[in-house]
Amino acid sequence: MELGVISVRYARALLKSAVEQKLDDQVYQEMQTLSKSYLQVPELRFTIDNPMLDNGKKESLLVTASGGSGISPLTRRFIALVLSEGRENALQLMAASYITLYRKQKNITRGKLITAVAVTPEIERKMRQRVESRTQGTVEFQTEVNPEIIGGFILEYDTYRMDASIQNQLRQILTQLRK
Repeated sequence: MELGVISVRYARALLKSAVEQKLDDQVYQEMQTLSKSYLQVPELRFTIDNPMLDNGKKESLLVTASGGSGISPLTRRFIALVLSEGRENALQLMAASYITLYRKQKNITRGKLITAVAVTPEIERKMRQRVESRTQGTVEFQTEVNPEIIGGFILEYDTYRMDASIQNQLRQILTQLRK
């Protein structure tokens, strides 16, 4: 069976259990932490996929990668189940699938605001509200400072991208001048 199908099935089952136990928000945070751990420490995947490492050590490592000893009992049991079924090679995809399913269920959109200089909390709040009003949902908003855009801003959410940066405007002028 395809790895993507397997990971989505496990993620759905985890989400269903988490909702029933009212732990869906906590498990969401733990899956985000686990997913970030996989991205920030590429060796984690190789270590978890190593057949020479026993499941007890893998479980301990995955618990740490999910947030440490304070993780929910559900996440701990989920990790143990995945290991006992020999599906640890799909765990990164399972975490990503859980995050996607959770966001879809809770109508959460990811948004990103890129500016040349740091913005005030008031401006960030206004931009978040603008995105929330357009998406009719909650927005997980991230701000990023990139001096290369010179000025203005770039706003991204879902498949929408609004580039109102000085860098982009200069590119457009150069393109027109070359014609």
